[in-house]
Amino acid sequence: MSINTTLNYSPNFDKKKRKFKQIRFIIFHYTGMNDEKEAIRKLTNSKSKVSSHYFIKDNGKIVTLVPELYVSWHGGISSWQNFKSLNKHSIGIEISNPGHNYNYKKFSKKQIHSILKLTKYLIKKYKIKNKFILGHSDIAPFRKKDPGEKFPWKYLSKKKVGLWHDLNEKKLIKVRKKIVGEYEKNNFVKNLYKIGYSKVLNKNRNKNIKLLTSAFQRRFRQDLVNGIIDQECLLISKNLTKNLK
Repeated sequence: MSINTTLNYSPNFDKKKRKFKQIRFIIFHYTGMNDEKEAIRKLTNSKSKVSSHYFIKDNGKIVTLVPELYVSWHGGISSWQNFKSLNKHSIGIEISNPGHNYNYKKFSKKQIHSILKLTKYLIKKYKIKNKFILGHSDIAPFRKKDPGEKFPWKYLSKKKVGLWHDLNEKKLIKVRKKIVGEYEKNNFVKNLYKIGYSKVLNKNRNKNIKLLTSAFQRRFRQDLVNGIIDQECLLISKNLTKNLK
């Protein structure tokens, strides 16, 4: 199996090659820019200090920016489970989308087709686990929102790409916005740590728990992203921790 891509190499990568087995994650991003050509220019400009391995255009065409065995600069300060600085261990995929600051829109069918094709190719090649297929906001929840709540996580999971819960959606909606106590809130946060999310430090604790909850919702409860822990969020987090085992 191979992937057809066009080449537009970026200079923004570590010059030392990594080992094949170091690649453990796939990280999705959106560009967060109105203009696709401008986004590619930024990712290939040495002054920007950002890049990714692949870029998926609006029309679904895939561009190679950095060869896979080099570390591209896409994740920044990041963590998941016991991994720090995810750039060293991941393939970064940028998808053309204006993002939350510029009239965030649904990803096109052609883009989703390419996301699926490229990801399945990478999963097979590097034996990547579903629990290690993540969004930028998963690995950097206190500063990032991408790829956001319109990213098709649920659909991808049905195609065996990435995680999703296996709870009944109709039953979940019935407990949406139902208040939880402090003990349950603490359990929810502990569940997020078990899944892999970054730990919240005491400084700005309440603000960061809200950001962490929003990141979780963008991924696993996309209909309502409000940063508020409720019964629905708690149930989903419990289900995910169970399915990780």
